[in-house]
Amino acid sequence: MNKKTKVTTGISGLDEILFGGLPKGSITLVQGAPGTGKTTLGLQFLVEGARQFDESGIYITFEELPEQLYHDASSFGWDLKELEAKNKLRVICLEPDVLLEQITSTNGLIEAVIKEIDCKRLVIDSISLYKVLNKEIDARNKVYTLRNVLRKFAITTFFISEAIGIDNPLESNSFENYLSDGVIHLSLCPYMEKYRKRTIEILKMRGTKIHEGEHRYKFLENGIHIIPALSMAEDKTLISQSDTVIPTGIDSLDEILYGGLPRGSVFTIDTNSKANYRYIITSLLAKRLEVGDKVITMMTNISTIEIIAHSMKEYDIDLKEAIKNKNAYFVELFKRDIPEDFKDGVVHITEVSETGFQNELREKFSDLLRANLNNGGNWFVYYDLNILVNLLGKDFTQRFFAEEALRCRMNGITMLAHCNFAELSPETASVFERASNGIIRTWVDGNYQLLQVTKSPTGRMSAPLIIENIESRPYIRMV
Repeated sequence: MNKKTKVTTGISGLDEILFGGLPKGSITLVQGAPGTGKTTLGLQFLVEGARQFDESGIYITFEELPEQLYHDASSFGWDLKELEAKNKLRVICLEPDVLLEQITSTNGLIEAVIKEIDCKRLVIDSISLYKVLNKEIDARNKVYTLRNVLRKFAITTFFISEAIGIDNPLESNSFENYLSDGVIHLSLCPYMEKYRKRTIEILKMRGTKIHEGEHRYKFLENGIHIIPALSMAEDKTLISQSDTVIPTGIDSLDEILYGGLPRGSVFTIDTNSKANYRYIITSLLAKRLEVGDKVITMMTNISTIEIIAHSMKEYDIDLKEAIKNKNAYFVELFKRDIPEDFKDGVVHITEVSETGFQNELREKFSDLLRANLNNGGNWFVYYDLNILVNLLGKDFTQRFFAEEALRCRMNGITMLAHCNFAELSPETASVFERASNGIIRTWVDGNYQLLQVTKSPTGRMSAPLIIENIESRPYIRMV
């Protein structure tokens, strides 16, 4: 949606989970039990509109007296009287039916105030009173009339509503939900026995994408602060040191990762036994070769050099040419014959033992890596940890991965590993997770394969997404 058609709320975190703000001229139902902060959210929407965006607003209350609102707002540093003096706000207290009468009257009180201050935002607190004072059908008709008049004025509006006794707001069939363009639900729930947590959820919002799920919010000194779900602490050291990200070649995955993998980071793909991770890894390797990076890939017992070459061809990468140009190298742990055209790019590990593997690997690649890095080259390394666990054991693989991850980070080498955490002990899986800057988890659930970023240097996790096959490269996307 074009930014001009959105109204930025100015409320910390809310615009993020609304992908930029509310659709302009929309009517959003803000519902929740008493004490969840509905009035505060409504006032904050008006205050930030006036302070940040020079947009005037009207707060219409059926039950609260203006003096009480002024007092409550002052606890967050909001001077409502000052905003009123600047024609940026009006607080109006009247009865529900009087509002309806005035708003439907030509040149009535409400229309006059809207024109006087050039109103762009409006809050009505609370439309639940129409249900209390009227039969259901009458209440519906009155709220429906209100909605239509406000749409005529193209004012972005909050309808505040009490939601008492609603265990599952997704199953609420109240007419307000149907009449509104969007529904925001606030909850206050038990948490860790002695505490309570506050959550906000966008149940629907016509005309814009939303970050689904429950998000935590807190009352701070300057109002409500929303912390979007799936947020963790950023790895600021890695982010500040990495001036680039490397795309995966899968646009939908890059979007989740905010552009790709930070150069010099270590990511691990955690899969279950049914999940197909080939396209993710192949796309990453192909993208690196396409832009001129050098790659080192560990071959598995089922991924021969011919199979890898065929997979790369699907991404328009000529593996023979990449090997000839000294851009692609492969680690071979099994005694297999290698076709002549690929031999220069395959490094055999002759002694597959704990000391032999590590010594040969360092001996055959250290000088090559160092020389290229000194000349400003970029390296991408891929390890299949499942193979190492099967051949050399969990203890060795755990130590090797931790050391290799540190070495790669220190030298600005981007590293990708693949493993099945479910087949490891919790202690070993924990070591792999701690040593990784990011975790991409993919698994099969019923008839679908899903993917979720559960750890990243930016501190952001993703919701579980479905992996869908597509006809063209990169052959998969996340939806």
